[in-house]
Amino acid sequence: MNRPTTFNPSMRLHTPLLGALLLFSALGVQAQNFPSKPIRLVVGFAPGGSTDKLARVLGKRMGELLGQSVVVENRPGAAGNLAAEQVAGAPADGYTLFMTTLSSQAINPHIYSKLRFDPAKSFEPISLVAKYPLLLVVAPQLKLNSVHDLIAYVKKSDQQIFFSSAGTGSPAHLAGEMFKARTGGNLQHVPYKGGSPALLAVMSNEAQLAFETIPSAIGQTKGGKLKPLAVSSEKRSGAAPELPTLQEEGLQQFVVTSWAGLVAPAGTPRDVLDKLNQTTQQALNTPAVHAALVADGAEPAGGGSAEFARFLAQEFKSWGDVVRTAQIKLD
Repeated sequence: MNRPTTFNPSMRLHTPLLGALLLFSALGVQAQNFPSKPIRLVVGFAPGGSTDKLARVLGKRMGELLGQSVVVENRPGAAGNLAAEQVAGAPADGYTLFMTTLSSQAINPHIYSKLRFDPAKSFEPISLVAKYPLLLVVAPQLKLNSVHDLIAYVKKSDQQIFFSSAGTGSPAHLAGEMFKARTGGNLQHVPYKGGSPALLAVMSNEAQLAFETIPSAIGQTKGGKLKPLAVSSEKRSGAAPELPTLQEEGLQQFVVTSWAGLVAPAGTPRDVLDKLNQTTQQALNTPAVHAALVADGAEPAGGGSAEFARFLAQEFKSWGDVVRTAQIKLD
């Protein structure tokens, strides 16, 4: 004869505790086994640009360190918004990452009123990867040799002077608006569909000047198709040490630095994020990776995820102020 089961009130407490322990154990196993398949690294811009080049150099080395390939997936459109939305809705398992940028994380939320992602809530910061000073270039036909020459030119000209950019709200656009405000010049923004057409416009003197990342513009300056005048970073760039900063040329506190960093969908396990951060630091400290980024005009960054989170919050605030001052809205 079977005896009835004796009821023990403590059993009610054990069930949720057991569930929590099982979940914790599962997450631990997930992190230990991570990665067990290829990782997607989504880039919000077309192949060949500075963000794409960075993702491919970094992803290749990270794949070697992790023992799984890191596949770069280009999802251009809406200044990085389409890629951000895709990653925000991806499973939070560490197998989909986003190479976020200044535009998608700190500028777009202020100029687009309807976004299907929240820069602060939709992602988990992993690491800042690199910073990109902007290069101020002018049309060679203008025969300008310094920032002082350019300022004098835009102030005295009785004709409209145009500056080009990769699109409204891009870092290049906002840098041009800042230059306009600081110099009082007769400048008009002309947006193009990408950095390459924006630079082609300056080469042909269709637009007279532009700010663009060093990786995108440095080749054309070395070929004489663009005239470089200065960099927008706080210090001179290792890729073009002969060029002064805008601050050296008298525009105090004029510092505009684009950047890129790694994030994952919100809810990604902490152990997985930590492993990705550690791998990112190892990759950035690899001499070949470091040299490739510097040669391309990037400044390798790195650092912890908490540090990156603080950086993102500060950038969001700072660029929100710039956007409001320039009164830029796209929808």
